[in-house]
Amino acid sequence: MAKQSILGRVSQLLRANINALLDQAEDPQMMLDQLVRDYTNSIAEAESAVAQTIGNLRLMEQDHAEDVEAAADWGRKALAASAKGDELRAAGNTADADKFDKLAKMAIGKQITAETEAKTAEPTIASQTEVVDKLKAGIEGMHDKLNELTSKRDELVARAKTAQAQNQVADALQSIDVLDPTSELGRFEDKVRRQEALVTGKQELAASSLDSQFESLEDLDKATEVDARLAALKSGGTQAITS
Repeated sequence: MAKQSILGRVSQLLRANINALLDQAEDPQMMLDQLVRDYTNSIAEAESAVAQTIGNLRLMEQDHAEDVEAAADWGRKALAASAKGDELRAAGNTADADKFDKLAKMAIGKQITAETEAKTAEPTIASQTEVVDKLKAGIEGMHDKLNELTSKRDELVARAKTAQAQNQVADALQSIDVLDPTSELGRFEDKVRRQEALVTGKQELAASSLDSQFESLEDLDKATEVDARLAALKSGGTQAITS
């Protein structure tokens, strides 16, 4: 995976607005599960690519260090050859002195080549180091996002279970309201009250009939007394009335 595509992928995932995605999702829990899988896979891919990038950077750094060391080593060799040439020339051995001077020049050439290679690699190493730092920060941010996703998913699952339990309780309460046993007691109570009222009515009716009978008896006694006094009047005159 190219470095730019890795950075683009990391940046895209880091910019993802989880809440907005959830608002648009028909099944938030399913989408969160998918997002967790996507982020996990993307992190694994990014980490693999970053590891390769870091490995390449470390190789470049090793090559640079070797070039720097080689340049220093050729410099020391050039200095030693030059010193030996000067020593031989001072002793009058010009031929051998020229040979060591030639060796010194060859060493200086190697030194220049090593320094050039080291200097040429430095901008690339600096650039790769910056990229690696960005990738490391991006992966760390992706892990934070993954933790956020996982937390939101767990929270959503817990809320969904709670809502389901509450719905079951609400359904049970509703069924209790619909099949309220106290309503059956109420109807039975009404039936008992009607029976009691019927008994009361019959009692009142019976009492009314009994009063009528007594009233009839009183009327009969009164008529009997009237007849008796009339008979007494006929037999005894006015004296029977006042006695």
